[in-house]
Amino acid sequence: MLCVGKDEAELARRAAAIGREVGELRAHGVAGTPAEAVDVLGRYAEAGAQRVYLQVLDLADLDHLDLVASEVAPQLG
Repeated sequence: MLCVGKDEAELARRAAAIGREVGELRAHGVAGTPAEAVDVLGRYAEAGAQRVYLQVLDLADLDHLDLVASEVAPQLG
């Protein structure tokens, strides 16, 4: 599951919008700031993953997708 925010307030707002707790998302998904998301995805790559599928639950939050596309994806090489 994917839940990224520019800061803790935005992350908490996005988590609430999908009915999840921030701690749960951080423990079991790709969640946090853009830097945290890059770190999590980097660990998957280091473990040998060549592809990941990120589940986005709030399809109406296009700003979320813009944030991931502009601040997370470019850092993944």
